[in-house]
Amino acid sequence: MVDPLAALRTPADPPVDVYLTGTVFLDIIFTGLDSAPVRGTESWARGMGSSPGGIANMATALARLGLHTSLAAAFGDDVYGDYCWDSLENGEGIDLTPSHRVADWHSPVTVSMAYEGERTMVSHGHEAPSPDPAPGCPPPSRACVAALAPGRQEEWIAESAGRGSRIFADVGWDDTGRWELSALADLEHCEAFLPNAEEAMRYTRTVSPRAAARALAEKVPLAVVTLGSEGAYAVDGGTGETASVPAIRVEALDTTGAGDVFVAGFVTGTLAGWPLADRLAFAGLTAALSVQEFGGSLSAPGWVEIAAWWQHVKTHDDRAAALRHYGFLDDLLPSAARALPLRRAVPTVGFRRR
Repeated sequence: MVDPLAALRTPADPPVDVYLTGTVFLDIIFTGLDSAPVRGTESWARGMGSSPGGIANMATALARLGLHTSLAAAFGDDVYGDYCWDSLENGEGIDLTPSHRVADWHSPVTVSMAYEGERTMVSHGHEAPSPDPAPGCPPPSRACVAALAPGRQEEWIAESAGRGSRIFADVGWDDTGRWELSALADLEHCEAFLPNAEEAMRYTRTVSPRAAARALAEKVPLAVVTLGSEGAYAVDGGTGETASVPAIRVEALDTTGAGDVFVAGFVTGTLAGWPLADRLAFAGLTAALSVQEFGGSLSAPGWVEIAAWWQHVKTHDDRAAALRHYGFLDDLLPSAARALPLRRAVPTVGFRRR
């Protein structure tokens, strides 16, 4: 395991690198569909996988990159809840101390269908009963990842920021249709804001992702706009520095959770103190590697997968751009020693261990 923060750790540091909270889903993913499902017909998928989803995507990605990760979430007391809890706590080493089990509450489920480079999702679940606050929650941490929503303010974000945690935030689609930055009340506590291009342009009333990033950098210290197949663009509002990194071309099997993995990679590089361009490149790399596997959480790469990709690029790939953007990996990556294989999504959660 590579510890990207090894050179920075001191005895006075908080035990948690990154804290996050949200909903854990049981994801069921179908791949290999020739087209979108058609009403009144039956479609057969050539591939299927099940894995923890929702906020588990980002928590797993952070943990696999060597960050001490703490997650607060509700887990049902059904078999799906057992599977998700075991996968995250025992399989990934994620601290679930702030999490809780809910009696007689079934786990939320998402079915994702991937086809033609896109995906369609159907979800079902009920809001979990609000628990009493866990002692010491949120825990002291280097950073927190928050999902902002219009008109909603989370007390824990301000509390964590007040204690010195660095807040990274993304945002979802604004169902109100108003797209007002002023409605994102917790944005004032954020060090970095990472929307996609469409979200960024709507919130800033601009006509290009780069213009949107520059406008957002007037509101937050660091604006990062993801551009899908075009890569990502970032603006440091304090220094005026910009960075742009193209996407890595890969054959995508399942794009579920790729945005979460991108954020995890960027958080890792930021906490490690890397230059802006390196953080952006690393985030894009981790996201690109993730889409080649099933599932949002268990597709997240670890350092061995990153090292294998970099070795392949240096040995078999003559793309000068790749060598230029990712040369910083030479000083980070482990040797070629084999590691235990990462847990991957499987068709069923019902296999018994032998």
